[in-house]
Amino acid sequence: MSLSHVARAVTGAIRTFSLAAALVFAPQAMAAAAAPADAAVAAPAPAAPVAVAPAPAASAAPVDAVASAPVDKGSYTPMKPVDGIGQPVAKGIGFQKQFSPIGEEALAMHDYLLMPVITVISLFVLFLLLFVMVRFRRSANPVASKTSHNTTIEIIWTVVPVLILVVIAVPSIRLLAHQYAPAPKGALTVKATGYQWYWGYTYPDNGGFEVISNILPDAEALKRGEQPQLAADNRMVVPAGEPIRLQTTGSDVIHAFAVPSLWFKLDAVPGKINEKVLLIKEPGVYYGQCSELCGARHGYMPIVVEALPRAKFEEWVKTQGGTVGPAAGATTTAAAAPAAKTTPAA
Repeated sequence: MSLSHVARAVTGAIRTFSLAAALVFAPQAMAAAAAPADAAVAAPAPAAPVAVAPAPAASAAPVDAVASAPVDKGSYTPMKPVDGIGQPVAKGIGFQKQFSPIGEEALAMHDYLLMPVITVISLFVLFLLLFVMVRFRRSANPVASKTSHNTTIEIIWTVVPVLILVVIAVPSIRLLAHQYAPAPKGALTVKATGYQWYWGYTYPDNGGFEVISNILPDAEALKRGEQPQLAADNRMVVPAGEPIRLQTTGSDVIHAFAVPSLWFKLDAVPGKINEKVLLIKEPGVYYGQCSELCGARHGYMPIVVEALPRAKFEEWVKTQGGTVGPAAGATTTAAAAPAAKTTPAA
């Protein structure tokens, strides 16, 4: 056999082997090639992302408006006092006219109960003294009586005073109970602190700011239309017609917060809080003074209470940098509201 014949035989064998191998491995290769395509068809298509609509422009407007809106600092003009109201008058000998319910009750008790009883008893005792001086004088009665006991008289002068005291005690106890009744829930709290020698008024319900009150020089007081020694540069401003929880304390020594036309007097003791309700019936300016000897300038601690309608009082609070209305955070903001549920796309 020649070399050429051997080469042809070998070449033919190789071709036959290659064809057989192709026939054996072709199905597996075709399956492997087809697998990714089938998987792509069988796998579910991913859900299309739900487009979130942008917030309407109007929703951002209130935030911008609030941010750019000017802060309301309020407005306040001190009220002018009225002669004879809330202050002493020339040649006055009685109590000042009262502008609180407690003051009206106490003044009525004084005028219609205590003064008549005191007047009647005083006149009766004066009559007895004059009667004894005349009836039992030495010239008309040279021989003195030996009487040492009279049952009727002793019963009368024991029972009658007891009845008088009972008549006085009943309204007195009722007045005391009214004066020291606790403040109702929600009443405005004002704290008056006595210093040597001026007053400080704190408003814990309106942000906790404090107003310092000093006596005005006489010339400045007259310029403002107020009485010297009674006017102050800053007043204790409160709303009229509603109960106020007035607390007093002292920073150094004992002082006393007293306003005669409101029938109000309460000691200010260091380390202690005293409390009483103050209700002023009408808007106005009411004057008082420290009524406890507290040092060299005790007589230079005037008290000026200005009662305003509620709306004007809140305007004054704003001028002091205080807060009015509900406490911050009491209302639910849009950011704190729960998100609305969304329906998934089909």
